[in-house]
Amino acid sequence: MPRQRQDRALRTRAAIVRAAAEVFAEQGYAGASVTKITDRAGLTMGAMYFHFKNKAALAREIVVGQPDRVLPPRPSAGLQRVVDITLTWAHQLLEDPVLLAGARLVMEQGEFIGPEQNSHQQWARIFEQELGRARERGELLPGCDAAATARLIVNACTGAQMHAQMATGHRDLPDRVVEMWRCLLPALAAPEAAAAVELDVERGRVAEIAL
Repeated sequence: MPRQRQDRALRTRAAIVRAAAEVFAEQGYAGASVTKITDRAGLTMGAMYFHFKNKAALAREIVVGQPDRVLPPRPSAGLQRVVDITLTWAHQLLEDPVLLAGARLVMEQGEFIGPEQNSHQQWARIFEQELGRARERGELLPGCDAAATARLIVNACTGAQMHAQMATGHRDLPDRVVEMWRCLLPALAAPEAAAAVELDVERGRVAEIAL
């Protein structure tokens, strides 16, 4: 019985997160409410408050969990890994309500999460770490600032998803990410390393999204 209750609790929590993601993606943080989320999930307020203190806690869960959902389907390292993370994110955002909610919440993060934890900082740390590996592999140009480059990649991806949302409902986001890299790579990568990076838009496509 304890195992059954634990499994049921995990399913309930996942249902709340998915419902919250759908509501946040549609209405933003300000437009969402606990009532709308529980109605979408088909659960009671009691179930909601057992797992999450309030709407802010739900939004934080969604934002903090973003990087864990983006797992490139192909093995890679260095610059290729950085590119693959962004391409996988671009593809998965089209199907994953949690990532879509994260994209919608980007401009409202100050309402529910501190600047040291927000999605910009999370992704910048990940990219800076991968760029450090790229430097060890001799892929970066001399003088390339990994921290500044990581922030630039995050800023560029954020802008790409905003423009893609306005123009095509995000459908062309993977193509915009490839376009972004065609502009960025010559500025940060050694010529032979840049030439070796695969910019096939299909590299980031994942067969099935686990929700």
